[in-house]
Amino acid sequence: MQVTILGNNSALPAFGRHPTAQAVSVCGEIILIDCGEGTQSQMQRYGIKWRNIHNILISHLHGDHYYGLPGLINSMSLLGRTLPLHLFAPAALLQIINTLLLVADTVLSYELIFHPLPEGTATLCDNLNFKVSCFPVEHRIKCHGFLIETKNKGRRILPDKCREYEIPNAYYNALKQGEDYERKDGFIVKNELLTDEGPKVKKYAFCADTLFTKSYLHIIKGADTIYHECTYLEVDKEKAFSRFHSTAAQAAQIAVLAETKQLLLGHFSSKYKELEPFELEAAAIFQNVKTGLEGVTYDI
Repeated sequence: MQVTILGNNSALPAFGRHPTAQAVSVCGEIILIDCGEGTQSQMQRYGIKWRNIHNILISHLHGDHYYGLPGLINSMSLLGRTLPLHLFAPAALLQIINTLLLVADTVLSYELIFHPLPEGTATLCDNLNFKVSCFPVEHRIKCHGFLIETKNKGRRILPDKCREYEIPNAYYNALKQGEDYERKDGFIVKNELLTDEGPKVKKYAFCADTLFTKSYLHIIKGADTIYHECTYLEVDKEKAFSRFHSTAAQAAQIAVLAETKQLLLGHFSSKYKELEPFELEAAAIFQNVKTGLEGVTYDI
């Protein structure tokens, strides 16, 4: 699992930075989280293929998180998309999209399947490869964070060893679940001879625009990587509180409490030209912190 930052700024584009958008690559698919202005241009710039996007998540209806969506939806149609596209977003966004399509007399070339976000915590998508959940955060309007988790697919088969011990292919699924193999002569072939540990489950938590709060800590605890907004530095802590945002130091405190392995910072206010102070402030509290830079892909 990896995440590519497409936009890391807050409300206004500034200093070459764009509003929020992230592309999470998981099991061959891309999940787009938020779609601020300019997202499709950023996708082209950094090699994110729209054909691999089957799910889009919109955290809330402040413009810097969805103004790029109508253009992207339309571009996919103009380029001949036929596969369905699932959009998880606040309910009011459906009317906005339908109005835009209506006044432009546009019929999409694919099925756009809209899923309104619930009031609280819920599972949005659950397939063989991953699960996506949402959880409420504390912002000026209703806003959700997202948790993406890969599935445990069991142990990894060692084909050469299986051939050596003449294990039938039909038994491979049992091996993946950790079972030993009993041959017809009664000899038990231990599972550890035939398999290795499979890929570990990965968890990525996207903590959208929010005040510093512990209300969703139990949901994101233990995530391999947490993205947390830090619109302001600690010197502007009061401004962050009045505008329902967090500081870099507060993001680091959440990382410590959540026992995460890695913290990504983003949603920087346009009042700051340099981003290095954000990472320095957070690193004083949580060591493994990275500034979420546009165009950079981070391993989860």
